[in-house]
Amino acid sequence: MWSDIFYPENPWRREQLIRRNQELHDLMKSNFRATNQLIDVMNKYLSCSFEHIYLNESATLRENCDMIIGSIHKIQAEVERIDVKLKEKLEPTLYEKLRNLPSLSSPDFKAISKAFEAVCGIATVGATVLVSYLIEKGIILTNITRTYAIIAAGTLASVGLAVVFLGIDMIIEAIVGKIEGDKLKEALEQYDRALQEFRPASEKYQDNITYVRSRIEVLNE
Repeated sequence: MWSDIFYPENPWRREQLIRRNQELHDLMKSNFRATNQLIDVMNKYLSCSFEHIYLNESATLRENCDMIIGSIHKIQAEVERIDVKLKEKLEPTLYEKLRNLPSLSSPDFKAISKAFEAVCGIATVGATVLVSYLIEKGIILTNITRTYAIIAAGTLASVGLAVVFLGIDMIIEAIVGKIEGDKLKEALEQYDRALQEFRPASEKYQDNITYVRSRIEVLNE
């Protein structure tokens, strides 16, 4: 591009923008996968009927963000519903113990299991571990939805994923000289701000789901 002669930082900015978009894409794809894994364990151990979600390359960034936010909100609503019912069924001291299952005595665990059966219709170890963990770590669901909301409000949120992730040049070739440089700089700053929160929130979200799945598997052996 002729503009690169006068604005030598543009090629570097374009490359960085492509990398930021690819990282965002990879994180979103991993988060969709982790959400589906959480859906699987909730369907299995809590008799839920949540449907899998899929990253739609034909949709916009905002539409994909809204999809995963909607799915997580449904999960949160179910956890909150169970949490409220358990508070009603359990003594306050016993409810607090629910957050620390390894320290439960046998009588306490039986009492909690009885409450689970009344609330969820089942009383398996897997269900107890899953719900107690989601109640204790409820902030992980809140954090990931908050970061998705930030991304969905960005300037590229209305662009289709296929264009954003597979055809950056289709966007930047239409912008020349200083205008291109300004737009690239603005986009990079925005993505840096978004990824600064989105990256650790995504990693923690995925790690927590992996942990609870492995813990359930161990306890059910």
